[in-house]
Amino acid sequence: MRRAARNRGVKSEVKTLVVKARKSLVGSPVAESERHALTLEAIRALDRAASKGILHRNNAARRKARLTKLMAKVAIASPSSGQAARGKKGGAAAAPAAPAATAAAKPASKPAAPKKK
Repeated sequence: MRRAARNRGVKSEVKTLVVKARKSLVGSPVAESERHALTLEAIRALDRAASKGILHRNNAARRKARLTKLMAKVAIASPSSGQAARGKKGGAAAAPAAPAATAAAKPASKPAAPKKK
C-alpha cells in the first residue's frame, strides 16, 4: 500500500510538470528560458519515474518525444532568439555543400561496374 501511494504521488507530479511544460510551449506568453526550463524539468521527472519503475520506459520516452517535438515546433515557428535563427541558417548553408563535395569525389575514386544480364 505504501508503494502504491508513493507511485501515485510521483505519477501525479509527472503529469503536472508535463502539462505545465505543454501549456508554456503552446498557449501562454512565457519567456524562452522559462519554457526551456519547464520542459527540461518535465523530462527529468519522466526519466526519474522511469528509472524507479513507476512509469514504463517506453511510456516515458514517448512523452519526452512529444514534448521535444512540440518544443522544436515552437522554436521553428517563432525564431525570436538570435541563436536559434543563426544555428538554423548555419545548418542549412552547410548541408548542401557537403553532399556536393562527396558527389564529386565518388566518380573519381571508383568507376561504375557494368550491369550483368
